[in-house]
Parts: sequence; C-alpha cells; structure tokens
Amino acid sequence: MIPFSPPRIDDKIIAEVVDTLKSGWITTGPKTKLFEKKLTEYTGGKSTLCVNSATAGLEIALRWFGVGPGDEIIVPAYTYCATANVVVHCGAKPVMVDINGDDFDIDVDKIRAAITDRTKAIMPVDIAGFPCDYDEIMSLVKEDSVVRRFSANNEIQRQLGRIMVLADSSHSIGALYKGKHTGSLVDVTVFSFHAVKNLTTAEGGAVIFNLPEPFDNDEIYKFLCVLSLHGQNKDALAKTKGNWKYDVITAGFKMNMTDIMASMGLVELARYDDDTLVKRKKIFDFYTSQFKGDNRFVLPVYETVDKRTSYHVYLLRVNGASEEQRNEIIRRINGKEVSVNVHFQPLPLLSFYNGLGYKMSDYPQAFDNYKCEISLPVYYDLTDEQMQTVVKAVKESVAEVMD
Repeated sequence: MIPFSPPRIDDKIIAEVVDTLKSGWITTGPKTKLFEKKLTEYTGGKSTLCVNSATAGLEIALRWFGVGPGDEIIVPAYTYCATANVVVHCGAKPVMVDINGDDFDIDVDKIRAAITDRTKAIMPVDIAGFPCDYDEIMSLVKEDSVVRRFSANNEIQRQLGRIMVLADSSHSIGALYKGKHTGSLVDVTVFSFHAVKNLTTAEGGAVIFNLPEPFDNDEIYKFLCVLSLHGQNKDALAKTKGNWKYDVITAGFKMNMTDIMASMGLVELARYDDDTLVKRKKIFDFYTSQFKGDNRFVLPVYETVDKRTSYHVYLLRVNGASEEQRNEIIRRINGKEVSVNVHFQPLPLLSFYNGLGYKMSDYPQAFDNYKCEISLPVYYDLTDEQMQTVVKAVKESVAEVMD
C-alpha cells in the first residue's frame, strides 16, 4: 500500500533526538530556543515562539489580543476545524466566508462584506501551502472606513488600532509571496509541525510575530513564553541560572515545545529549501505533467507570478464529479493499494458547526471545490515508480466511476 504522507524519519533525525535525550534537556531548553532563532531568521519575521501545536499558537495569539465573548473573527468556511475551534475556545464567534474557486484560499471580497463593528481579527488560511492574497488583506484592514469601524476593547487593541491579521499558515512554511516568506507578511503567523506536515517535529507549531511599531515583538515573545507555561515567569532552563524562585503572574496555559520536538525541527529546517522542497516540487510537477490536458481533471494552482506554494498538498479535482462519485473514486483508488485523502470538509458540514446554525448552502464555492477534491500522496520518500502507480490508480478509478 502506498501511504498518503508518512513522516521522514532518517538517521539524521534519530541522531539528533538521541543527542537530546542524552543531554538531559527533554523539555523546553536550549534546542527549542535555537529552533526559535533559526525560524525567525528563515521566515524574516521579528520574533518566534515555539509551541506544542499550531492550534495552541492560534489560540494564544487570540488571547494575547484580548479576543473574547461578543467578538467576531473572520475565517474561511474551507479549512480544518482547528481554525474555528480556537475562536470558540475564546468565547468569540467564527464568521465564515467563502473561498476562491481556483486556489481554495479565502475570498477577499467576502472578507470585506463580513466585517462588522465586532470584528477583531481575520484568519486567512494558506490551504495546501498556497499563500493567500496578503497585500489585499492588509490593505483592506488599513482602509480608513474599515479602521473607523474597529472598536478596541483593551490597550493592545488600541495600540494596533485596527483588525489584526492572524495567518493560519499551518501548511505553508517555505511558501513565497512576492519574494517574501510566509511569516513575514502579516501581524502574526502560525505554522504547524504536525506529523504530516512538510517540516515536522512530531507535533508542534510556531507563532511568528511581525507586529508594526510601536509594538516590541521581543517583549511580546517574552510575555507569551510565560503565558504558554502556566503564567510562570521562569522555565526550567531559567531556573538553572542560580535562582530557582519563580512567580505565576497570570493563569496561563501549557503550550510549550520540548527540546525533543525542536531537535527534529532543527534537522528538518537545515535541509528544507535545498532538499525537502525540491523533492516535493518534483512530485507536484510530475502529477501536473500526467494530468495536464485531460479535461476530466482540474489541476491545483501552486505557482504564479506572485506566489509559490510550499508543495504541501496536491489538491486534484475531478471535473464534474459529485460528492458521492468522488467518494466512490477514492474507494476504488484505495482498492488499488494507493492511499489518498480529502482536504478538507468545509466547516458547515461538521456536526458541531452545523448545529450552531452554519449552513453549507451559504458557501457554495467551498462546497463546489470540496465535493470533487482528492489529495494525492506527497512525501519525501515517494519513488518515481510509486508516483506512476498513483497516477494510474487515479485515472483508472475515475474512468470506472465517471465514464
């Protein structure tokens, strides 16, 4: 069976993890701090906090901004549930909007229509690793008419003076937008290092701060280090400096990354551009060469003049397929010993959000993209022969169901 997306675990990863285990630092320590430094350098952001998941990173950013009951956060209807769940955790309301038809990313015109006096943040999602229209989104939140509608509830919100843009870039580390890496494009960006991501730390995530003056991004980092560790003002590493005594200055959370996780990340980041992304691009380009010109398929957009994906997920669509036909095609592909997936079920299809009153009919483009989408295997150790097997299984299965 060809798997969908196994992690790359090789001797370099194993050796670095063993080194960490032998060092005595298995929780947050020197390797986590080094990984944060390397991520800041790589992305071009201003400071980086590593956490135990992208979900935690999104939530801690919202809580730092003071998001709570009565607030609204704009999110795409087409995303993984974590994007909206963190809004609910804060007591705020996710305001869902539809997506673009070609690239699966949030529709900026729909964002504009959804802004109210209660809007505190916009959370664009780089679906499959393809960056959103960030210049347009940042221009929107800075428009005079939009700024005048912003109602600040605390000093941090007053200091920013506008809607915060918090990018859910879980898929897109290494992606480029107008020559700049994701992480340097908006106020705050969150990456995921989950097991199936391009760059994995098994679990884990990172929050990249890029807030404008007069914010001090380093000071925000220091505070969120405290907030991510139960509000305790000294972590285990700091206690080794000679003074064990600590204080708890707020009722914080348990969101810190460990050195075991960071050790994997350090290896992956060092070879990311020159090795990982090269291989993933090769896979994307091969699939495109095999499906191009076949009107049964709609190919994903992953490179344009202004944007380059991180080559995370290959979102192939079967032209004209219904949801039921797509599901049967997947069943037949699996029967040919190939694992595929779907990214994602739009939020209104999920029982929790449907139960809150969100209706799929309000987001027709999201459903239209979802109903015929099949995600193909993309991972470092996928061989040329296996790629050919994937293509053969997909084409045969589509012919069996659609012809």
